[in-house]
Amino acid sequence: MKKSRLLALGLSAALAVSLLAGCSNTTEQSSGFNLNLCFASEPETMDPTLNRTVDGNVMMNHLFEGLYKYVDSDPSGDGRNGATAVLVPGQAAEEPAVTENADGTYTYTFTLRDDIYWSDGEPVTANDFVYSWQRLVDPETASPYNTIIAMVVNANEIINGEKDKSELGVKAVDDKTFEVQLTYNCSYFLDICAFPNTMPLREDVVEGNSTWSQDPSTYVCNGPYKMASWTHDAEIVMAQNEKYYNVEELGPDTLTFKLMDDANAQLTAFNNGDLDYMQNPPPDETASLLVAGTLLPGDYLGTYYVCFNNQKAPFDDVNVRRAFSLAIDRNYIVQQVTQSGEVPAGGWVPSNVVDAQGTDGDDFRTVGGDYIDVNDYEANCELARQLLAEAGYPNGEGFPEVTYLYNTDERHGAIAEALQSMWKEVLGVQVRLDNQDWNVFLETRSKGEYSMCRNGWIADYNDPVSFLDMFMTDNGNNDAHYSNSEYDAIMTEVLSDSDAEGRMALMHQAEDLLMEQDCAIAPLYYYSNPYMISDNVHGMYYSPLGAFIFSYCTQP
Repeated sequence: MKKSRLLALGLSAALAVSLLAGCSNTTEQSSGFNLNLCFASEPETMDPTLNRTVDGNVMMNHLFEGLYKYVDSDPSGDGRNGATAVLVPGQAAEEPAVTENADGTYTYTFTLRDDIYWSDGEPVTANDFVYSWQRLVDPETASPYNTIIAMVVNANEIINGEKDKSELGVKAVDDKTFEVQLTYNCSYFLDICAFPNTMPLREDVVEGNSTWSQDPSTYVCNGPYKMASWTHDAEIVMAQNEKYYNVEELGPDTLTFKLMDDANAQLTAFNNGDLDYMQNPPPDETASLLVAGTLLPGDYLGTYYVCFNNQKAPFDDVNVRRAFSLAIDRNYIVQQVTQSGEVPAGGWVPSNVVDAQGTDGDDFRTVGGDYIDVNDYEANCELARQLLAEAGYPNGEGFPEVTYLYNTDERHGAIAEALQSMWKEVLGVQVRLDNQDWNVFLETRSKGEYSMCRNGWIADYNDPVSFLDMFMTDNGNNDAHYSNSEYDAIMTEVLSDSDAEGRMALMHQAEDLLMEQDCAIAPLYYYSNPYMISDNVHGMYYSPLGAFIFSYCTQP
């Protein structure tokens, strides 16, 4: 998922309102207009607690609102001026009061706005946040993002089944006062308060109805828009939520999320005026679209990588994993295949992620250095062949048949073909390629029913832990099924440490284990975030964490 260095917390709620800006579209309606948007195909889930995808993140940010939200720091912009989203109170009326307790814990006290309601007219209360946060860590929910509130008292114990969810360090003091107790004063906690997984939910809506999030008639939400219809594998339509406190400032009457995975079809729709926004055009069109200015570059804190199944032969052998990683020509992939401003990855945590140990603005990647010399491919290939031979497969002889899995998408397919060719040429290994539809792919990858697969990760907040805690043994996003007790111990300490320099040093140790010792994954490149937006759409804003916001678009 993803957000970055531009998240400023100093703006007041009043400033948040003044910063709301607009955009537009080609399709006018009787009283407004509609925006047609495409981020991905059929979403994995529309349940905020269970969401783990970027496309889900975008939709949740329009349907729900957390204690904090993103607003546009440059209302005069037109959606083409970079990452301008900043963080301000949302359902909260103001910044929380923070108290340090005698036992070393910290209490955050949030006062909710007086004018917040659910889409069915019921008031949003502190109990709705208590329910949502308890549901998030409940083992029965099995949210892949349950550790995102690991800093809350008793969260880890509940996740591990050692305590009941009722013991989570959250409390509704009254209907308008939500209290959270943290084990330490987490520097990015307010970022978490804007994340979809921490958005409120109504217990009476969710409990006893396993399909509540699949039917617009039961999809009760508290954001600027509400779900009007869902035609599966075709589109999700959102209409203005008349109960939202800022509804008078909203722009589009409706937001229509087209559910498509064919890049050529998306580009055709965009060129025909049937789409106002899209991402990831066909790879063979990318370079020319960038030159023409039709495809716009965007900042993104994320890494695209090959995921090895660390528990399944032959990739349970570190020499095999390292050989396959070194055999990848990362410069070729970004220069000849993706061509969208990506940067070859020499490590896991990408550039521009903060590091408390950095001097002169150095980030985590600069301080930590690279684990792969992306500019000496010849030497990498020689070492790769040696390692594969040491693993018992000289020149690829006797290597079992393996498959590289990716989700259906022309760009992922082009990358897969390049990897297949490199592994054949350098290692003498024939890798079969297979692709699946998005939802099927996510389930297959999560279950570990693969040998190698494509993967990507976008920061949830600007801190290295957003990239590193996911590889703890029991983390729901650990698709590599990597398990190292030393790594788990280090990250457990990180997740309870408020000493900035100390926790950064620990995270560098963790990355050393992940990348240098165990080579659990093979990072390919650090993302850019190119997108296409209609010329007469203005005011869209976004952050490098993937929070694209269209709520306040207006016609020019």
